[in-house]
Amino acid sequence: MKQFAVLIALALPLYVAPVHASPELAAKSKCMTCHQVDKKILGPSFKEIAAKYKGNKTAEAMLADSMLKGAKGKWGKIPMPPQKIAPVDAQKLSKWILSL
Repeated sequence: MKQFAVLIALALPLYVAPVHASPELAAKSKCMTCHQVDKKILGPSFKEIAAKYKGNKTAEAMLADSMLKGAKGKWGKIPMPPQKIAPVDAQKLSKWILSL
């Protein structure tokens, strides 16, 4: 029983600790091909995106949806094609972008 309690205590942080997105996840997901944190490339900077949607309660879901399904007309003429990333990564990335 004591060993079981120790195993639970060791494993609990793996389930409780949130996994945060980062520039590394953005780079791995190829977001940095068209976006940068603080400057416009093909698409807006992540900071511009965060500023545009600041205070918007649906922004996190909307950004994740745009990553997964693509977006058109939100930032000019260049559309963003659907990205080949896991939905959980899209959610992490949108949360990270909005935190900038």
